[in-house]
Amino acid sequence: METLIISGNADLSTACEILNNGGIVATPTETVYGLAGNALNSDAINKIFRAKGRPNDNPLIVHIASLEMLYTLVEEVSDDAQMLIDNFWPGPLTIIFDAKPNVVSSNVQAGLSTIAIRFPANEIMQKLIEKCGFPLAAPSANLSGKPSPTDVKHVICDLNGKVEAIIDGGSCNVGVESTVVDATKNPVKIVRSGGVTETMLKKIVSNIENKEMNSTSLDIKPISPGMKYKHYSPNADLTIVQGLPEEIIFTINKLIYSHQNLDKVGVLLPEEFLSNFTKVKTFNLGSMENLEQVAQNLFAKLRELDEHQMEFVYTIAFPAQEIGVAIMNRLEKASGKSIIKGFLE
Repeated sequence: METLIISGNADLSTACEILNNGGIVATPTETVYGLAGNALNSDAINKIFRAKGRPNDNPLIVHIASLEMLYTLVEEVSDDAQMLIDNFWPGPLTIIFDAKPNVVSSNVQAGLSTIAIRFPANEIMQKLIEKCGFPLAAPSANLSGKPSPTDVKHVICDLNGKVEAIIDGGSCNVGVESTVVDATKNPVKIVRSGGVTETMLKKIVSNIENKEMNSTSLDIKPISPGMKYKHYSPNADLTIVQGLPEEIIFTINKLIYSHQNLDKVGVLLPEEFLSNFTKVKTFNLGSMENLEQVAQNLFAKLRELDEHQMEFVYTIAFPAQEIGVAIMNRLEKASGKSIIKGFLE
């Protein structure tokens, strides 16, 4: 298959025609690039699963461009859900509702009675949905298990020749996938951390709980993407070191020099730590003083590890607060929860 690269400045007629005909198109959003198909067309959704190599028990997020479109898809919008919509849509928040039966393709919901919906803020994605006139199901536009794509070059690397078209919208400005909340529960439950933090949510809805589940068990039935299977994984063996800065620096250096070939060893760290590691390849995540920047850089840097053929990489545990929760969620999945405690001799 020849993949067409479409400028994000184009009128998107070609992309819309592909989607109308049951094809799939990679498109930017403000979080990461998504691989979009008509949420009402089961053949299009099956193409998404095949192109990504994604297990089909992993539900997809449905993207809309109007509240009128939302009401065609869900049974009801609770008061809590409405307050979240009023404050965070359009934006990086996905809300799980009870679905109206027999509206979207059944493989979008992975056999569930619920549906996960987001109103993205990205103008290209909004225009595409508006032009098509139907909702788009869109998981991240990467090969399943690999770091999510935050730049068009990542999408081309993974999906060129596997999808009909890729819309070039440059780089994404959030960098981690959307926060997901389950509004079918009382209290509302956070099931995936993302760009909208728990603190931000609780300012709007006080009765909200963080029930994020991270499992690789094949027995669980995920209600949201990111709850099952290993995600965001570079080829390198990634280890997280937690502790005080001096413990982290000492421990990582100790681990580095346990390897014979330092050409294949790297560190994935905030810029404040990098001067302590001069003998190995360094990957700069940004400043500890700006965790939004770290989140924006994270997936691109995970991909760089593979580009440089790293075999062993060390990183740190970020503070589990605000967007640091989302950063740690992705790092834990990328490392397979390989976490050690720093020490000093």
